[in-house]
Amino acid sequence: MAMQNKQKQEGIVLFMSLVMLLLLTVLGVSSIQTTSLQQRMARNANDGNLAFQAAELALRDGENLLQGLNSLIAFGDSGAPGTLGANEANGYYYEAAPGVAPNWTGVGVWAGVTGSRVSDTTMTGVNVQPRYIVEHVKTVISDADTLNLDNIGQDTGGGRTEIFRVTARGTGATGTALAMIQGTYGKRF
Repeated sequence: MAMQNKQKQEGIVLFMSLVMLLLLTVLGVSSIQTTSLQQRMARNANDGNLAFQAAELALRDGENLLQGLNSLIAFGDSGAPGTLGANEANGYYYEAAPGVAPNWTGVGVWAGVTGSRVSDTTMTGVNVQPRYIVEHVKTVISDADTLNLDNIGQDTGGGRTEIFRVTARGTGATGTALAMIQGTYGKRF
């Protein structure tokens, strides 16, 4: 009779060992899936960060372009709605009237070689080099200077500030991560 109990117990040990092996396998597969998911999330976060850095680089290049600007001549030519004028093809735009879509949104300026400016600084690791456009928003005349009280003998435009908006677009390493940022810049000529 002792022999019969021992044989039954050996079968239970084998069954328990197989159950434990199955649990360890499920636990291992689950940890591999979790690690794979975390790796994809980290890669996407890195790609988004790279796209933002590319857009930031293009924004800085747009601000540097405005720093060297001495007049508004570059903003003179405007094409018909939906088309690019000669200066708009180089990335210079006037802000659209309120309620009107900007001319640069419907023309695909980010995909082609015209309509936006490629960043002067080359960025490695991105799918497409960052691009930017510059819009002249408006001219602001300081209230204190409209009568030329402070600038006797000078043009009344001494208190005139030109307001610009720089819109920059960057992509990440895969091209699916996109970042667009805008900055406002004021300059007196």
